[in-house]
Amino acid sequence: MESSSSPSQVIERPRKPDWLRVKLPTGKEYLQVREIVSKHKLHTICESGNCPNMGECWGAGTATFMILGNICTRSCGFCSVATGRPRPVDWDEPMRVANSVKLMNVKHCVITSVDRDDLKDGGSIIWAETIKAIRELSPETKFETLIPDFAGKWENLQRVIDVKPDIISHNIETVKRLTPQVRIQAKYDRSMEVIKRIHDAGLKTKSGIMVGLGEEEEEVYEAMDDLRRSGCDVLTVGQYLQPTSKHLPVKEFVHPDKFARFYKAGVEKGFRFVESGPLVRSSYHAEKHVW
Repeated sequence: MESSSSPSQVIERPRKPDWLRVKLPTGKEYLQVREIVSKHKLHTICESGNCPNMGECWGAGTATFMILGNICTRSCGFCSVATGRPRPVDWDEPMRVANSVKLMNVKHCVITSVDRDDLKDGGSIIWAETIKAIRELSPETKFETLIPDFAGKWENLQRVIDVKPDIISHNIETVKRLTPQVRIQAKYDRSMEVIKRIHDAGLKTKSGIMVGLGEEEEEVYEAMDDLRRSGCDVLTVGQYLQPTSKHLPVKEFVHPDKFARFYKAGVEKGFRFVESGPLVRSSYHAEKHVW
């Protein structure tokens, strides 16, 4: 019996190159952070997002905390965070996160969250309470907030703006053409409006792009221009890595030389800081992006 598939139908995936290899996480500091995260029942995007830099960052005693649970209401084609019906809001979470930040004695931390489109406030009240709790217990700690778009409900975004984090980040993730495919429930122009509103409020802004999803190089430069027009100060560019076979495939493993071109272009376009490399993620070297 003949097979229903033919050689022409076989989809070849690019092989992961040597420059994407990372060391397994080890060391006393890494184990200490892991123990704190486990003991206080915290969620980190380091784990949920399968971040390749977890060993480096946790080894330095830092982590990116994910609030509002670990189940997202959206089903983006690139993200490994679970999708479904989230659990009820845990109102003790802000203080637990703040206690952990204090225990870790970090000078800089990053807070992010899942999308909570199921909530009228989009989770913005927990966002504001978490920021205030960290400030209360660790007044010397600087931190970055990596926020969702709050479905364009600007009163919810304003709640985060009003507590004035040191820097607010919102990732566009990909170029305009691919946004409907990569970020199914998000909108490119709405993300630009998020960044503009943060900038217009006088706060520092940041965004990130993944490459290797089928974008053209010129489209990345166009996205950079859109970000700068919206008032974005800091840009990260990293390689998309497919979390599982159910997620969008990698179309290209972008060579480090191209990342160097992205870095050069970002600097020339006026971003205050640019991180561009195969293993760069949105919170990578975040401590350097506060001025």
